[in-house]
Amino acid sequence: MLLRPKPVIIFLFILLLFIVNTPTLKAFQIGEKLVFDIKYGIINAGQATLQVDEIDFRDNTPAYQISSLARTNRFFDRVFKVRDEIESVMDKETYLSHRFTKRLQEGTYRQYRVHFYYPEQNFTLYMRWDFNRNEFDEERMEIPADTRDILSAFYWFRRQDISPGDSLVVNVTADGRNYPAEIRVHRTETLKTIFGTKECLVIEPILEGDAIFKQTGEILIWLTNDEHKIPVRMQSKVIFGSFTAILSEAVNVPY
Repeated sequence: MLLRPKPVIIFLFILLLFIVNTPTLKAFQIGEKLVFDIKYGIINAGQATLQVDEIDFRDNTPAYQISSLARTNRFFDRVFKVRDEIESVMDKETYLSHRFTKRLQEGTYRQYRVHFYYPEQNFTLYMRWDFNRNEFDEERMEIPADTRDILSAFYWFRRQDISPGDSLVVNVTADGRNYPAEIRVHRTETLKTIFGTKECLVIEPILEGDAIFKQTGEILIWLTNDEHKIPVRMQSKVIFGSFTAILSEAVNVPY
């Protein structure tokens, strides 16, 4: 006698197939590139980019390479020249940092710093370039568990389920310091963006180091209020005044 499968078994089998074959939603993907126009008041001062690539890092570990570049244009170079390069290499599974590099040139200010992270052993090698001696000063530092740099922390944050009023804390090690960085979700605002009119979350990272620029005051970021959390606007006070960065181009985004 043939036994007919029970409806509940058929339902569970179909549900399992659906779960297995449904791709996991991700806030970003390989090849995502975001281009921002930098405004200093009403003056077009330059551009900044954020880009996601994929590399094999230590022992062929699959990793994300997050690159941030900021530069002023020829006109604004006469006022205050900026050439900033920041790079984070983070694990694709844990989002923990493997390497963090900063090269800043802002006016007469220069900075070149590198962190190599070893999360399994809870330490980092911090290397700071001495421009007078033309060599690195190296220091071994203990780090807390689940440590990230400022870029990997931001991309980790984009994957979190957040709402206005939330506050997330993440361990950050950068610039030779360990500290708990708080990311506050203030409110929602509706903005006109290159994707059309979007509801956005206004967040504020509380950092002790430097972000894209060497900021001296609060930095606010507007993220699309969805699972992708794409930054469409940034605003901050920096050592030469204040700036606004507005998303003007986006490659490999879901919209």
